[in-house]
Amino acid sequence: MDTYDLIVKNADIATSGDRYQADIGIRAGRIVAIAKDLSGEAGEVIDALGRLVTPGGVDGHVHLDQPTSDGAVFSDDFFTGTRSAACGGTTTVIPFAAQQKGHSLQEAVDDYHRRADGKAVIDYAFHLIVSDATHAVTREELPRLISQGYTSLKIYMTYDDMKLGDRQIIEVLATARQHGAMTMVHAENSDCIGWLTEHLLAAGLAAPSYHGNSRPMVVEREATHRAIALSELVDTPILIVHVSGQEAVEQIHWARGRGLPIYAETCPQYLFLSADDLQPQGDDHAHGMRCICSPPPRDKGNQQVIWNGLANGLFTIVSSDHAPFNYHGPRGKRLAGEQAPFNQVPNGIPGVETRLPLLLSAGVLGGRIDIHRFVELTSTNPARLYGLYPKKGTIAVGSDADLVVWNMFEPGQEQALTHAMLHSACDYTPYEGQTLRCWPALTLSRGRTVWRDGVFTAQAGDGQFQPCLRPREPVAGSPLAKWL
Repeated sequence: MDTYDLIVKNADIATSGDRYQADIGIRAGRIVAIAKDLSGEAGEVIDALGRLVTPGGVDGHVHLDQPTSDGAVFSDDFFTGTRSAACGGTTTVIPFAAQQKGHSLQEAVDDYHRRADGKAVIDYAFHLIVSDATHAVTREELPRLISQGYTSLKIYMTYDDMKLGDRQIIEVLATARQHGAMTMVHAENSDCIGWLTEHLLAAGLAAPSYHGNSRPMVVEREATHRAIALSELVDTPILIVHVSGQEAVEQIHWARGRGLPIYAETCPQYLFLSADDLQPQGDDHAHGMRCICSPPPRDKGNQQVIWNGLANGLFTIVSSDHAPFNYHGPRGKRLAGEQAPFNQVPNGIPGVETRLPLLLSAGVLGGRIDIHRFVELTSTNPARLYGLYPKKGTIAVGSDADLVVWNMFEPGQEQALTHAMLHSACDYTPYEGQTLRCWPALTLSRGRTVWRDGVFTAQAGDGQFQPCLRPREPVAGSPLAKWL
């Protein structure tokens, strides 16, 4: 007779391609059997009671305990951030080992391991942020780190302490092509933002609401088009991250029409927040600081454009871009004071715990996308894109036992999202008051219960670092070969 550490019985299993009723047998942290009426001895049996069971979420864009250049401090470290993720149904996160200018990538990786090891409660991998693309970095460090399981990297076209010029971007893309890595691009035109910011401040237009004016859609559109052109030149895929609205969407659609391998990510802030959230509220003139992120939330019409992109396949993944800074206190959003100009407010918002419940509530239960697309966007595709599939991102024999059992609220029993429900160390949620129609009843990470019936049950250090496979095969030879 087979023996299991755990059997999840009566599961309504949904993956990116299938939906069926079955029991799930788990041993040593992995799924070893899926069958109707699974028999055998088990150390524990959990009855899912016919509830929806999906793969644990893979959040491919989070910022935890990341060094900053302005003295701001992220409110979540690897314990509180992964705790928050687990309580919201996410079982794998991929934050960023960020290179500082004048320093090596290896220093960033070593520092980030020190920050993460022994703290994370769920599994994690690392992206690399390349901010100083020297020949030593692109020709020696990046190839070595890619071979060691750091197979995705992010580059910025904005922020003075991180941005790369076009020639540097080309060098990074060429290395990614040669060694099979995936490159993420933050596409906003830095010079346009700088010019607009200077003129807005000179006119006395410094309130949080003017953050959106300093980064209009044309800034994102131009940089998205340029990133696509550089990708085409080097003949390598890229992922445009946190796409906010119609003009960038049009560029990605145009590129896809040319047959270019351009992937796209969006985030809940572009589905649930708008430019209105940057406005003051009552006597709280700093209220808009809470929703300062880049690109900024757009208008309601652009929210619909992003929903359409989820439904029609334009978007590859939905990530949280969790970048939490406290609203109160001296080292968060008010770092430069109560009346700080918008360009001195730390950039980013929390969202790792709310990503899945919000998208399942408004997307699937709201009739905008089906359950398979939900799983694809939030788990399967990020695992594929970053070299973690099929270990992560699906429910299959041999995969890690990362599962979410969902509690669906009856009609009329919906709940309003509040900060008090959440488990991040951040002191607010920008999604306060959003309607929830579901929440995880149970989260399993490699077969361990980390969240159950409203109780967090994991321990610091339970999470493991996950080296990533190359998401695609390296390409030998020069991209110039077609002309030679």
